[in-house]
Amino acid sequence: MGLSIRAYARHRGVSHVAVKKAIDTGRITALPDGTIDPDTADAQWAQNTLQPRRAVAPQKPAAPKARPATAGTAPPHEAPEPSAPPLSAGGTSLLQARTVNEVLKAQLNKVELAHRKKELVDRAQAVAHVFKLARIERDAWLNWPARISGQMASALGVDAHQMHVALEAAVREHLIELGELRPRVD
Repeated sequence: MGLSIRAYARHRGVSHVAVKKAIDTGRITALPDGTIDPDTADAQWAQNTLQPRRAVAPQKPAAPKARPATAGTAPPHEAPEPSAPPLSAGGTSLLQARTVNEVLKAQLNKVELAHRKKELVDRAQAVAHVFKLARIERDAWLNWPARISGQMASALGVDAHQMHVALEAAVREHLIELGELRPRVD
């Protein structure tokens, strides 16, 4: 026979409501008669409950709550790691799920801050702007032979129409080559 819910709550230093909630959510199990085996429940509580942040070392998983050492027992820092599997849903422990959730929140906050600082660019607007700039540059190149061919023909002493046709053909060929380049927008 184990401890009552209230006696186990006093043993843990928590309210009886917290113990009842731990039983209801499956973090600890009660014996068939409704009482609680303190050693088993302590191990389950440590394994299936997040420890306070100040008690968790960043590099190590949370250790079970240390009880005063008695004669013949190992000090708490030499206690073996609990071997019971964590309470899981689909292979993910509660601690892992909360960690993933906190990482996701941090990433979202980072993106929100960058957005507020105007460090982010709307992808659709950027693509439209690049397209517009490319169109303006292409049009400028297509108009260039008409503007310069007369001056070049006069300087070289050749027919202005032949110079215009030759320049226009060269510019169009060059623009076709440039059009084959496909920028990757991720």
